[in-house]
Amino acid sequence: MLIVNPILEVGRLAKQRAETITIRGARQHNLRGLDLDIPKGRLTVMSGVSGSGKSSLAFDTLYAEGQRAYVESLSTYARQFLEQLERPDVDAITGIQPAIAIRQHNPVRSSRSTVGTATEVYDYLRLLFARLGQVRCLDCGSIVHPDSPDSAVRDAFAGYEEGARLAVLFPVSTTETLPFDDLAQRLVAQGYLRAMDDGAPRSLEEPWPEMPGAGTRIEVVADRLKLTESSRIRLSEAIEAALSAGEGEAAMIDLDTGTRLEFSDRFRCGVDGRNYEAPTPQLFSFNNPQGACPACNGFGQRLEFDERRIIPDLDKSLAAGAIRVWASDSWRAEQKILLEFCQRRRIATDVPVRKLSAAHRKLLIECDDDESYVGVMSWLERMREDPVRESHRFFVRRYLGRVDCRSCGGSRLREEARAVRLGSGEGLDIASLCAMGLPGLHEFLEGLQLDDGQRARASDVLEELRARVGFLRGIGLDYLSLNRASRTLSGGEMQRIHLSNALGGRLVETLYVLDEPSIGLHSRDTDRLLGSLRALADQGNTVVVVEHDPEIIRAADWLVDLGPGAGERGGDLLYAGKPPRAGDEVPESSMTARYLVGDREIPVRSDRRTPGRRRLRLLNVRQHNLAGMDVSFPLGIFLCVTGVSGSGKSTLVNELLFPALEGDISSGKGRLFGFDALHGAENLDEVVLVDQSPIGR
Repeated sequence: MLIVNPILEVGRLAKQRAETITIRGARQHNLRGLDLDIPKGRLTVMSGVSGSGKSSLAFDTLYAEGQRAYVESLSTYARQFLEQLERPDVDAITGIQPAIAIRQHNPVRSSRSTVGTATEVYDYLRLLFARLGQVRCLDCGSIVHPDSPDSAVRDAFAGYEEGARLAVLFPVSTTETLPFDDLAQRLVAQGYLRAMDDGAPRSLEEPWPEMPGAGTRIEVVADRLKLTESSRIRLSEAIEAALSAGEGEAAMIDLDTGTRLEFSDRFRCGVDGRNYEAPTPQLFSFNNPQGACPACNGFGQRLEFDERRIIPDLDKSLAAGAIRVWASDSWRAEQKILLEFCQRRRIATDVPVRKLSAAHRKLLIECDDDESYVGVMSWLERMREDPVRESHRFFVRRYLGRVDCRSCGGSRLREEARAVRLGSGEGLDIASLCAMGLPGLHEFLEGLQLDDGQRARASDVLEELRARVGFLRGIGLDYLSLNRASRTLSGGEMQRIHLSNALGGRLVETLYVLDEPSIGLHSRDTDRLLGSLRALADQGNTVVVVEHDPEIIRAADWLVDLGPGAGERGGDLLYAGKPPRAGDEVPESSMTARYLVGDREIPVRSDRRTPGRRRLRLLNVRQHNLAGMDVSFPLGIFLCVTGVSGSGKSTLVNELLFPALEGDISSGKGRLFGFDALHGAENLDEVVLVDQSPIGR
């Protein structure tokens, strides 16, 4: 008879709960009363044929219970703001941790979200520029910085000889409600007794020969002294008082030579007097009115008349109708005016528009100094604002398109934000850093040299910034740039962005559930993804991954295989343990384990279909990172387009080939499209695109 010590048994169960997540009687969807122990602080992979119950176990059971248990631990007031999942169909789950699910989809539809904002890298970059950024004048390029009493004293000793008689001044102005007499009395009451009149000090307690009128600027003497080492403190105090009384402006003048120095505690260029805003995090935010470009409101693009639609074919001449707006018989009069204008300005009309100079092409589009010709852009604007017929409204819409904002160049930021630079030499503005790829940004941040004062102000921000950029590169997203719109990312790319955020958040004792993070990732980058998953587990988190990739399965700490089939034939636990190696004995029913040990393999075909003569050809492909190449697609075979992540596969197939075959765009030449011509479409009757979107949509 076995006698069990109750105290030891309780201790054993407590230890088991501390080290594992215990599931008993899971019946969610097609799971058949499944019992399972998942080790905490480890990387666990759930595998099995499609429909075997992996997602039901990982997301609908584990994640749902983790999220529900965490929300129920909060107050009633807090729970009303949080979405709470239904209790999963399970007898018991113990040892569960707060859960985070990172799914395989991209919910972002806003144009304001970018890779930088989604990963919080841009937030740290804004903070870095606010602390270390150097303002450079947009007109003359000189460094703009505010003056302080200390810097003004240094300038005085550098600009004047020792012993010089100096006067420290600050400006005030008379108004209709504050005439000179009242202003003088107020200044005298504050202890200021003199002001400058034609370069000479004059008493404020006595009448002036000519009384200044309303709106007159008067310079009041804050102090007079000799420039010596012993007067350094007095000079600093006088400048501080002058800057305060003069609302940020002050001056210093040599009473003998008239040499003058201007000071301001604002960001004002000393060369041309242009004012700039002080660098703050809000100044670099395109989602904040303080930093957003006023022309495009921070979107970076505007719905404007697009030159690519107006002149779609640069190989046509003006006489042959290169300007499509006036190429029809309805606008023969406008075409005639255009040709007459070209004759007056000596613009060739019988050569391709491509060969015209940039100045001539600009005249065609935006001319504003001719009596009869107003430029095609202005002509369209007039018709848009005041259409003669209702049909004209639809006519002008053909030539509207989303184009980069002309004011900010697509950077989304106002010019004052782009005036702030960081780095050696002239430095780079924040928009330039966001436009470069992550490897370039990483190199810039690593090469940033800080002095002691800068290190004290921003070393923590720079350290976090370098770490987050490193996380993004570590999960295979180094081909992205921070200004890439989040809505253009695939589901796999968005999932890896969430994974980098999880690494940057440095949470511990958390359950992470991921849905096939290797989808869309080239085999070259699998090791980097594994490194990120292991780093998440090494922080003390439990990582559960639904995955089919054999490299990730073999590298996991624990494997859970479900099956043996899909739907009603699935839902059973076939294998749970360390991933098996070659030679290990595995259950006959676990197809995943049998493939891992080599009992089963996918045969490679010995015969291949031979490509015929029928082909699709895209000429001069040029979109995103595809740069002017010709691509040929053989027909009648099983064709694979592959390459490392970010190499341009989706751009080539989804954004160029499919729309061209579908007939949404012309197969002829056109600058609006990312290729010159499509040949071979007549060999196909139908085209179907099957992407990662949900089938129901």
